[in-house]
Amino acid sequence: MSTNRTPQGRVSPAVYRRRRLVVLLGLVAVIVAIVLIVVRPGASQGEPASKGGPAAANETEAPPSSTEPATAIPTEPTAADGDPCEPDQVLVEAVTDRTEYAADQQPQLSVTITNTGTNACVLNAGTTAQVFTIRSGEEQYWVSTDCQTDQVDAEVLLAPGTPISSSVPIIWDRTRSSPDTCDQPREAVPAGGASYHLDVSVDGIESEASKQFMLF
Repeated sequence: MSTNRTPQGRVSPAVYRRRRLVVLLGLVAVIVAIVLIVVRPGASQGEPASKGGPAAANETEAPPSSTEPATAIPTEPTAADGDPCEPDQVLVEAVTDRTEYAADQQPQLSVTITNTGTNACVLNAGTTAQVFTIRSGEEQYWVSTDCQTDQVDAEVLLAPGTPISSSVPIIWDRTRSSPDTCDQPREAVPAGGASYHLDVSVDGIESEASKQFMLF
């Protein structure tokens, strides 16, 4: 009796090889199926497959949005803090301490200056740059520079929206002025209810409106 028979309960090497081959083929089939599911042949790389089929693939790509705000291009250079004041950014206002004056009262004249711009600016607000003018109707009665002495320059930095006013008002003695009457008596102006208007200019910038008052 032969002694080379395969022992009972053991599998031959050929059977092992066939079983391993079947297992490997099954794994390969599973891997291929997974790759096909993930890659989806026919879809653009990095984009989901179109639900509409070939018709959807022919859709025209939408143009980029045009709702982004355009960058503003300044047409004029922006003013910087400390630049000279522009006339259109300065408000000059003529001021009197009263609107009516009795016979024994003398008007006190002053000025208020306001920077209406967005940047601080420099203005000469000294007495050399201030001119006070009083008129009644079309007639000019008094000008502060006719006999002014000790004039000084005073450059001030005007902060936006912060008014500045005269520290010491000018006292008008209710007389008519002219450059040739500085050293002699002057003629008194009409009173008894006469109406007068005060205008002021500072550094060449005129007050927008005159200040009206009455002398009795």
